[in-house]
Parts: sequence; C-alpha cells; structure tokens
Amino acid sequence: MGIYLNPGNSGFEEIRASYYVDKSGLISLINSTIGTKQKLNLISRPRRFGKSFAAQMLCAYYDKTCDSSRLFDDLNIARDEQYRKHLNQYDVIYLDMANILGETDKDKLIPFIRRKVTEELLAAYPALKADESFSTTLVNAAELTNNKFIAIIDEWDIPIREAPKLGNQYLEFLRTLFKGSGTTARIFAAVYMTGILPIKKDGSQSAISDFKEFTILEPGKYAEFTGFTEEEVQRLCDIYHMSFREAKTWYDGYFFDALHSMYNPYSVMCAMQSGKYKSYWKKTAAAEALLTYIDMDEDGLQEDIIKLISGEAIEVDTEGFENDFETFKNKDDVLTLLIHLGYLTYKEEELGRGIAFIPNNETCEELSKILRQDGICV
Repeated sequence: MGIYLNPGNSGFEEIRASYYVDKSGLISLINSTIGTKQKLNLISRPRRFGKSFAAQMLCAYYDKTCDSSRLFDDLNIARDEQYRKHLNQYDVIYLDMANILGETDKDKLIPFIRRKVTEELLAAYPALKADESFSTTLVNAAELTNNKFIAIIDEWDIPIREAPKLGNQYLEFLRTLFKGSGTTARIFAAVYMTGILPIKKDGSQSAISDFKEFTILEPGKYAEFTGFTEEEVQRLCDIYHMSFREAKTWYDGYFFDALHSMYNPYSVMCAMQSGKYKSYWKKTAAAEALLTYIDMDEDGLQEDIIKLISGEAIEVDTEGFENDFETFKNKDDVLTLLIHLGYLTYKEEELGRGIAFIPNNETCEELSKILRQDGICV
C-alpha cells in the first residue's frame, strides 16, 4: 500500500468501526460509468458533507492490493450485480489535495504529484518504463499491468481556492490528464473528483469540459448521496434516543431536486454522539473573506442578507458565477458562493434563476455570527 497509489482500506475501516450510514449505493453509480464516455465525474458540495468519507469508501472498494469484502458484504452495494466484478480490481491513484498542498511549496505542486505517483508506481512495478511525460508513464503502467486506473481526487479545488496564482498551471495539468482523448481512455477506467466548487469557468464553459459535474445546485443522480436523508436521520434519532423534531430544526433544509429534506451529515453525527443539539458548523476562511464584499454592499447585498436571516427567501441568478473565490461581479455571485459553501440552500425556478434561503438554525446562527463580528446589525 502507498499514499498516492493504492492507499488501502484502513480509512474506510475506521469509518465502519463506528455507526455507519450506508451510502455505498454511490459505488453503483461509479461502476456504471467505468469504461464509458461518462467516466469523468466531479461532485461538488459544502465542507463537512461527507466528501472525504466517500473518497475513502471508493479507495477501499477499488484498491486491488487489499481484500475489502468484509467491509462491503453487508452494505447495499453487495446487492448490485456488478459488485464482485469491480471489487478490489484496480490500481487506485488517490490525491488528497488538501494534504498534498500542505506537503510541498505551492509552486512545486504539480512536479510533486508527478514525482510521488511515479515513485510509488516504480516501487510497485519495477519493470515499468518511466517517461518525462507523466501521461506516458501512466499509459506504460496501464499497459504493463493490463489494468486501467481509478483516479480519486479529494478536494480538487483546494489549489484554486488557496493558491489562485497556481490556478492556470493546475488546470492545465488536469486538462492533460483528463481531456477525453485516446490517451485518457488508455489510462483511466473512471475518475471521481470532489470539491466545494464546480470546475472554474474558462469564458462561459468549464475549463475541463469533459467532466460531468454534479453540483450543489444540480446534484442529479447523486442527490441522495449529498447528505443524510430524512429517513436516515429518523433512524439515527431512534438509535441514539434523540428528538427527530429538534434534528430537523437544526440541520434540515437543504433542497435538492425531488429531495425536499437533506441534512448536514457531519453536524447530525456530532449531535447524535454528543447527545446535544447545537451548531457544529466549522467556520471557514472563505466565508469570512466574503465580508469584504458584503461590506461593499453591492446592489443592496447587506439588506438581502438581513432579509435571509429574518427568514425570507430572495431571488438569485447563479449563472454568472465563475466558480472561484476571487471573481465577484455582483451580489448574485456572492450569494451563489454562499450556496456552494452551504450557508444557503437553493430552489431552481427556471434555468439559472431561483430562490435562496437559509436552511436551518445552525447555518442561520453561524451566518449571523460572522456578520456580527463585522459590526453588521442582524
């Protein structure tokens, strides 16, 4: 087992060691894309909505260097007819971008990834012919083993958010790997990326156009895996002898297509384990950075936020947002980012336009706290 190649199943084993809400149906969706034109998928959702848990689950399921049957045989995925076909059958490239960015200088990020993955490939396959071209090295590895890779990239957008000057170089690196060409098809069986933000726009289009994106605005078939459903929270409340009504008030309110109730999974589990309902929201630097734009009060933004905190819904145009933390042309862009961060939820009424509102007590409390720190009366 390695860090970047075939990390094993210990992460998911720890998750299974405590009470686990079965989200293994996600694997069926990935399996259905393997070897197809739909194999490049990006799922974006707020922090603390289970992105890393899902990544650990996928590593444990696909990694061919371990036997994960005992971790999955009692889960929903085991009833899928494709379950055994893909279980522990692939080399997995796993990139935790938050961890990687902490391991190297920002301007050395791309060489670091290439070097570390190549080193682990050579350790696993001494006969591998490495090349100056990272893509060629991966092609050589896939041909040597007669086995394509599953790539799992967790928090893909960390470099975009925390090292914006690196953004173009980083996007070019991803383009090279995942541009949908014949080379990409020779390397990857499937790719699963997670992040807070959708892929940054290049003009009016995504900069990596071959990915199928499932965002917090349009989660599509991944909606039920975005958080905890009402039924799942009801079961948790029964197990932990907690009030379901209070759980709903504190953590419900996210609206995804046909799913009218979706809960923040991190906060729900914290409440169950501590036996106390309160805010477990982790304040982000990104949210605090928005105060600069709120202070500017573009187009009456402060008034709209005060309306939101008082329980009103407001109209938002989400189409113009460029999927970064720097480019805000108007108040709609700021409000759209608050949706991606999870402080607001969104109900589409027509393409690109809908209403936004604060979903629950937890997010209302945290958003109010941020504004009070800046001296804005709420």
